[in-house]
Amino acid sequence: MFGRNASKARGGLCALLRVRNEQLILGDTLDYLAGLVDHIVAYDDASEDDTGEMLLAHPAVSLVVRNSVWLPGVDDRLCSETRHRGLLLHLAKALHRPQWLLCADVDERIIGDVRPFLFSREAESVSAVRVMLFDAYMTPGDQASYASGPLLDFRRFFGPERRDIVMLWRSSAKDDYLGLDAREPSQVGVNIVTRFHCQHYGKALSTAHWEDTCRYYMAHFPWETYGRKWAERRGKGVRTQSNFDRPLYHWGDRLFKNAVTHF
Repeated sequence: MFGRNASKARGGLCALLRVRNEQLILGDTLDYLAGLVDHIVAYDDASEDDTGEMLLAHPAVSLVVRNSVWLPGVDDRLCSETRHRGLLLHLAKALHRPQWLLCADVDERIIGDVRPFLFSREAESVSAVRVMLFDAYMTPGDQASYASGPLLDFRRFFGPERRDIVMLWRSSAKDDYLGLDAREPSQVGVNIVTRFHCQHYGKALSTAHWEDTCRYYMAHFPWETYGRKWAERRGKGVRTQSNFDRPLYHWGDRLFKNAVTHF
């Protein structure tokens, strides 16, 4: 575990970032988060590329936990998703005592006036914020691989399927990550609002990354809930419709108007 004497910096908004082998987009992710949050605490899950070194070198990262052993089993993965985020949460609260916490994946970009809202009078009674996430897609005219630069708005089309995920919440003594494969924290209070949009690039970095993602879920997650679905998606990274056979839309009001929240 590596830190930068960051215990002197208290309060504000702290990001929890869990990564593995993300050197391709990590630089842009850290720069993006640095413009949004006050602190970043990160977990490097046994990366085999330069991910760990990039985390240590970035001035916005105050703490890095580096795991040296990759656990590939299905049960290991389900437990690790929760355990790693929970560890970061507890370390962030001990180190920074933040007012707010953010947990987003390395391939997500939240759009909106996040900081002005969180620290406004309007949000004084808000305990957590669900962010509306949409998947970006590679299409026949837009399938070049991501190489560098801003990930935000990198792709032209997005699927209408919308996932509302608690990504922002007010720090408390009760919040934690519980259960298996926990993406959202538990016990974050009852006044949860839905606000802000998020571009998710997990399906849209490149065709090679798409195939790697398919193999990852096939090998490391339960077959019936993850593996079978991703096995059927192999070779289908470039799309004219979403994975759920719905039209794709440019980012903006038309996409939001046609959003599907139960799919």
